Amino acid sequence: MSHITYSASFSPLRRACLGAALALALTGCAGPSVQDYAKEQPQLDLRQYFNGPLTAHGIFTDRSGKVVKRFTVRMTGRWDGEQGSLDEHFVYSDGSTQQRVWHIQHLGDGRYSGRADDVVGEAQGQSAGNAIRWSYVLALPVDGKVWNVNMDDWMYLMDERTLLNRTAMSKFGVHLGDVTLAFVKE
Repeated sequence: MSHITYSASFSPLRRACLGAALALALTGCAGPSVQDYAKEQPQLDLRQYFNGPLTAHGIFTDRSGKVVKRFTVRMTGRWDGEQGSLDEHFVYSDGSTQQRVWHIQHLGDGRYSGRADDVVGEAQGQSAGNAIRWSYVLALPVDGKVWNVNMDDWMYLMDERTLLNRTAMSKFGVHLGDVTLAFVKE
């Protein structure tokens, strides 16, 4: 049996090339910042948009992009100063239903926090321009078990009545799928 030995020492040129390749790879993985949208119009204010009745239509897609479930959400938002609630009623394509009530707080400077019964801990949101990014962990029932899934949730206000939402779902850094929604303010 032959043994292959690798040397851990690299020439300065090789180290520089490896460092540059690593930096390029990490930069390529960096996603957008909410501040990238600071100049976009119309300006998104959750207290205004999520106030009153809304309807949303959405899909869940698996990591390959296949639609695995469709749904409709009827919701009502209410705000009292800096405190808001969003009462969501889901009807899924398989006939199942779900309710989620968000309790949202405006923290100033485009920052929000949110809680719901199936959210682990607290959701953190940051808005700028026409966009908001939410980060939270959702306790998601899957085949009789509950998975704590990381949600990277982006919303974009298109006009005074329409908001688009895309959420990337992951666990242990592995992309599980996406949620895509179109909200319409009634």
